[in-house]
Amino acid sequence: MPLSGIKVIEVGLNLAGPIVGEIMAGLGADVIKIERPEGGDDSRGWGPPFLQGSSPLFHLMNRNKRSVAVDFKDPTAMEQLHTLIAESDVFIQNLRPGVAEELGLGPAALVERNPRLIYCSIAAFGHEGPLKQKPGYEILLQAFAGLMSTTGEQGGPPLRMGAPVVDFGTGMWTTIAALAALRQRDRTGRGCVIQTSLFETALFWICSAFAAYTTSGQVPERHPTGSPRQVAFGAFETSDGPLIIGVANDRLFAKLTRVLNRPEWGDNPEFRTSAGRLAHKEYLLGEIRAIFRTATKEQWMERLEAAGIPCAPILTIPEVLAQPQTQALNIFREQPGLETALMQLPMSFDGVRAAFTQRAPQVGEHTEELLGK
Repeated sequence: MPLSGIKVIEVGLNLAGPIVGEIMAGLGADVIKIERPEGGDDSRGWGPPFLQGSSPLFHLMNRNKRSVAVDFKDPTAMEQLHTLIAESDVFIQNLRPGVAEELGLGPAALVERNPRLIYCSIAAFGHEGPLKQKPGYEILLQAFAGLMSTTGEQGGPPLRMGAPVVDFGTGMWTTIAALAALRQRDRTGRGCVIQTSLFETALFWICSAFAAYTTSGQVPERHPTGSPRQVAFGAFETSDGPLIIGVANDRLFAKLTRVLNRPEWGDNPEFRTSAGRLAHKEYLLGEIRAIFRTATKEQWMERLEAAGIPCAPILTIPEVLAQPQTQALNIFREQPGLETALMQLPMSFDGVRAAFTQRAPQVGEHTEELLGK
């Protein structure tokens, strides 16, 4: 794997920090997870259900890692940890603001001992500004950054997104930055300090909404499934349930007019452009919704796919797992050491998927191996 030979120390809790270590471990790095002796990472207890005493989420975020239990109040244990960090390539921490410095694990102290170290610091609200000391979780940042203000039905309550997009996204940005820093170190011989935050990630995820606001002065409203800038793009009820269609350009709309047997729309100059269709959005969507209710999902999908119009049913989790396409990708695999299948990384190298060969560790399982008795 590409990161074979890279040693990573992770002082990470819950999601944003551990996902960085998870990705790097899947790419071949030797990732050593530092945990408290009593209970370890909080996410171990985020159940039920549980697998071998830990939550499924913990197992997902901590495969291929080794666990070392360290009492941060024990000077001997801390000196052993510092020795381990001095021999490492990447250090990851997403502790509460100020805690890393209090423990002697801040960037200045660690980089002084190991100038080649790539130090990854993940904050909630950022490393500058009046809220830099404020802790935070996914739901707080979805609210504070405006994500929830744009999610949900118009006139309805704001909604949290169903997946932890801010935590996972921050982990991905941190990983991208760490990989770039490793490449830079190849040239310069020196590491660097990487700073990311949940707030910055959340802001970036809705950068298009900010761009629309600063351009038009209009506050983006919550919008149902689909796009506020395209007609027709989103969920449409058929006679036996909803179907998603994606008509994202003028060519696809022209095809849709033929599928819906409304050729006059294609001849109407007011409907030929996206801007024109948006000006007549209520009329068009009302007509399109009425037409879609006249046939089943399967019938509409057959017609839409024959015309080359992107479409998809809204599947449940069991339906997704049973999908031939999901199975063909072999992205769910039996996890060694567990009696269940878990998601693998969504990437392959020369046709070989980055996979996990070891279960998540027990608290301190590798302490003696790495630090001695």
